[in-house]
Amino acid sequence: MPMIRLTVPNGALTEEGRTTVQRELAAVLLRWEGAPDTPFFRAQAWSYLVELPEGAQTTAEDEAPRFLVEVTVPEGALSERRRAGLVEDATRTVLTAAGLSPQDALRVWVLVHEQPDGTWGAGGSVVRYADLAALAQEQRADA
Repeated sequence: MPMIRLTVPNGALTEEGRTTVQRELAAVLLRWEGAPDTPFFRAQAWSYLVELPEGAQTTAEDEAPRFLVEVTVPEGALSERRRAGLVEDATRTVLTAAGLSPQDALRVWVLVHEQPDGTWGAGGSVVRYADLAALAQEQRADA
């Protein structure tokens, strides 16, 4: 199942952005993963917001906030095209949530972690990508 974690310096998001960015990033991830838009799959798209204390993030150049988006998906869930779309949309989502312009895009890094098959567990069992794909196909047929 997909998981997304956004790490930001405290106060780097707008008030509205802070309240909406997690669900928006989860929706971006599900869309690019190709999961059906069903309550089950939306409930499995976990999204974390980690806010760092003041002074915990910097560069050798300046103190401007940087944003790290880490995405974990089953290996094989994203083609090159889907991965590129995910990175582009996640970057745009974070920039909007922070009230920044597209010129600030290099301040957003997106790392995609593909979890090897058989190394992801949920509900006390190992979850395999083939099982997720079959479940997604079944839910699309029922929709």
